[in-house]
Amino acid sequence: MLAQQAAGCGEVPVGAVVVKDDQIVGRGSNAPITRHDPSAHAEIAALRDAAANLGNYRLVDCELFVTLEPCVMCVGAMFHARIARVVFGASDFKTGAAGSVLNLFDTSKLNHHARVEGGVLAEECGKVLSDFFAMRRAQKKL
Repeated sequence: MLAQQAAGCGEVPVGAVVVKDDQIVGRGSNAPITRHDPSAHAEIAALRDAAANLGNYRLVDCELFVTLEPCVMCVGAMFHARIARVVFGASDFKTGAAGSVLNLFDTSKLNHHARVEGGVLAEECGKVLSDFFAMRRAQKKL
């Protein structure tokens, strides 16, 4: 639903939620185009929402679920928030920082590490993305 919300605004369809104790505490969808903000990724929005709802920028014992593999910026924000676990759907072979292009979660010199699980509902998440870009390409031909 969050990914479709982004697509409806002309944004790349990515959605994210932060969960603590089996409850959603933060939600976000991509909005860098509409907000004129390169940091307005779904993960950043979900982290900000969760931090505001929990009253703390440290999101210890929280998990982040996102439809697309996080980029370097988003992984960095997750480290600073102390996210315990990250679950993503589709891999991002252009900017993915959780294993596709590089794996920041595996960098031993960094001070925080989260458990990562990728490829969860990858086909479904990937289809939302590929359908979106196919539609955009078709619109450009008109």
